[in-house]
Amino acid sequence: MHLLLVHSLFFSFGLARAAVTAYGPHVQSPFGTTTAASASYTGAASYDQTVLTPPAPPNPPPPTQFNVELQTGGDASGLSIQQEGSFFGFSIEFSVTTQVLGLNSSFLQVPFLNLMANLRQRGGSVKVRVGGNTQETATLVASTPDGAALEKDYGSSSNPTGTPPLVFTSEIIKMMAEISALTEVYWYMGIPFNDTQHWRLQIAEVGEAMLGNYLIGLQAGNEPDLYSRHGHRPDSYDPRDYKDEFESLIDAITADSNIPNKNLLIGPNLAGVWSPTDIWETGFATDFNQNLAALSVERYPTDNCYALFGIGTPRSGQDMFPSFLTHQAGKNIVNEFPGAPAYAQSVGKPFIVTETNTASCGGFPGLSDSFGAALWGIDYALQLAYSNFSTVLFHVGGQSVYYNPFTPPVTNQSTFHQWTIGPIYYSALVVAEALGSSNVAQVLDLQANGGNDYTPGYAIYENGQPVRVALTNFISDPSGNSDYTANISIGGTVPAQVQVKYLLADSVAQTYNFTWAGQSFGGPFTSDGRLNGTLDIQTIPCDQTNNVCQVQVPAPGFALVFLTDNALSESDQSSTMTFPTTAYTNLHGPTFTIDPSVLATSNGEKGLTDALAGTSQGRQMSSALGIAQVLPSLVAVVAGAVIVGRLALMR
Repeated sequence: MHLLLVHSLFFSFGLARAAVTAYGPHVQSPFGTTTAASASYTGAASYDQTVLTPPAPPNPPPPTQFNVELQTGGDASGLSIQQEGSFFGFSIEFSVTTQVLGLNSSFLQVPFLNLMANLRQRGGSVKVRVGGNTQETATLVASTPDGAALEKDYGSSSNPTGTPPLVFTSEIIKMMAEISALTEVYWYMGIPFNDTQHWRLQIAEVGEAMLGNYLIGLQAGNEPDLYSRHGHRPDSYDPRDYKDEFESLIDAITADSNIPNKNLLIGPNLAGVWSPTDIWETGFATDFNQNLAALSVERYPTDNCYALFGIGTPRSGQDMFPSFLTHQAGKNIVNEFPGAPAYAQSVGKPFIVTETNTASCGGFPGLSDSFGAALWGIDYALQLAYSNFSTVLFHVGGQSVYYNPFTPPVTNQSTFHQWTIGPIYYSALVVAEALGSSNVAQVLDLQANGGNDYTPGYAIYENGQPVRVALTNFISDPSGNSDYTANISIGGTVPAQVQVKYLLADSVAQTYNFTWAGQSFGGPFTSDGRLNGTLDIQTIPCDQTNNVCQVQVPAPGFALVFLTDNALSESDQSSTMTFPTTAYTNLHGPTFTIDPSVLATSNGEKGLTDALAGTSQGRQMSSALGIAQVLPSLVAVVAGAVIVGRLALMR
């Protein structure tokens, strides 16, 4: 049996650097220098060529030599709870699932499979949410008029951000099950909350039936504290009203024999208008404890909504850039939830962030797609892990956002362009390796270099022993004067040598072509989800007489230090199982134009834009042009068969 997989062919094009003017959906005025693939850049935000000016090195500079002393034998204090290697996951806007995951259960996106396989290899499994603002109006139907797995009804948009209702078939969930069989992806989904008098529970019924244990949570409401602001509830709507609706949902699920697992609900999924304490005070977590899988929030550190909708505070990526390049950036988000992780533990539930990224409303050009964002993502995630959050999911939107961890090409370019991998995916790869696959990792903020904001460090412990050290240098300094050396010592004695992987770029403002241990996903439109290049793991000899291993970290850069051979093999066990591309859809399809404002389906003032998944009816027939690798546990189609059908929301 064989599975036909959607592929992305590409041709190599040289990039001619030029100053440009950008046009397109919600394109913002660029700051700094820009480059483009032709005389003028007219593409989507996901491929914006804005390059910011890196912040100057701090004055006075931080020390460039400092000690890192690690305790052993259970003597270390301040360790986090045990964390899973799948801690860093993704949130995919429901409306773009057929762009990111695949057309249906027979046509899966190969780059997505490869990206998930990379993380499974390092962390053991992956967590992905399919939801967002578009989950609230999603309706499961037996079939759609043109046979697509998902369609939008633009005529029924009722949100200030233009979010259209969705209809989808069970092919979406079946496709998710096929992905899980290949790559150990575990899923969060959401129950629509737009009609609490007539609960639509089919997503839970079919989800449990098809996904089984791979379904780990069902969000009950997406940012309910924004409902009244968006006109979906009366102005008086408050935390107790949300609790009442949640209770009504529990009653409906209890009465539904097609939902055997009654304890998968996740709430309150707040955007930040209400605080978690506002919800705890209603008795939410205690009264509904047996039905809750987790307590959750959604949070972005800032927003760029003024550029899109003319609301809020005007901000520029250049002005905001320095605030992302500090250890305090991650701490600031943690500080918004005082006592929340501890409270969740007290009621026996994990506390998770179900949606985040650099900035809501799509992020900032030149910032959200920069190397600095990769360093920020690493430090932010490890700070959450240290602070006893249990999962963080970074959002994936459409073509008109700047922060995507990964972006498929637009529909009519997918036969000659491949995927674009953003900095946040590099962050995910690094954090998966830092935590490893043991699922007993504990994280310690070392307060490195006297707690300096530009040179943070973490130690990762397993069973009371330090196994890895994560070191970041946020400073951008081509002179080399801001490179630092961490002198690592271990209670007892250091090993004869340590191994180090580096995440590197020339500048925090660099976009694309970063390297992780010498390998890269390249530039825009060039990736099939696999790392390219020669693996480069540095071996650094240690001074056992003086009990010190000296590890240098360039400015900018990140170093992951493996203190034992087992620590390295656990995080990167073997060659990644990847997937070939052997079939494609139509070579040349019609191009459709849709009002960009309609495609700006964001999660309100805390959400993002999404111009990726437009509905294109009447696609041409497509043919299968090859034979796929034999893949287990899948419903397959015969190699070489002609696939006939109308393809909507393609590639």
